[in-house]
Amino acid sequence: MASTGGEGTAAGDSSLIDGPRAAYGREVPPGRSAVGPQADGAPGEPADSPAEQVGYRGPTACSAAGITYRQLDYWARTGLVEPSIRSAYGSGTQRLYGFRDIVVLKIVKRLLDTGVSLQNIRAAVRHLRSRGRTDLARMTLMSDGATVYECSSPDEVVDLLQGGQGVFGIAVGVVWKDVEGALSQLHGERVDTGETLVGDHPEDELARRRNRAG
Repeated sequence: MASTGGEGTAAGDSSLIDGPRAAYGREVPPGRSAVGPQADGAPGEPADSPAEQVGYRGPTACSAAGITYRQLDYWARTGLVEPSIRSAYGSGTQRLYGFRDIVVLKIVKRLLDTGVSLQNIRAAVRHLRSRGRTDLARMTLMSDGATVYECSSPDEVVDLLQGGQGVFGIAVGVVWKDVEGALSQLHGERVDTGETLVGDHPEDELARRRNRAG
């Protein structure tokens, strides 16, 4: 279990996602976080995995993440959640978001809705970006509204709740599946060719025909 926050620590065997001191009492070397890409040796998905070869434009990302375009634009411009595939540059270009980006967008929306500080959300975003798919699938983010804690097992969730620190939880694996379901009905595009990939929305037969004709 890990937490994000300036000085807070979680009960049990927690450690800070981003902060000056881990809960074990050991000092975190300057410029490093308590947990990160090498924390448990779990690599991310291969860069050439199918999910990483499909991008989604802003409106699609908004629809799948349940946010407004104004939020998407603001978060990109302030560096909170930037598109990992293509940023907007110059006139006529559009941002292109990856699947993981949209999962993060959806989680950020939930954290903001519960009053978590922007500083702690930024730390949580960095932590989520550093994790591989296996880690994300079993991760639960808990928060008391001020600090965000990572729990990787049911026992850690129970420990946190018994300590009176957790008020709400976000099962990252569930968010992942929700985004998969939403994107299956929406349009994406191949990163390498720019080909439009039409979702399985039952009312989108016209788009399918256009895609075949192209």
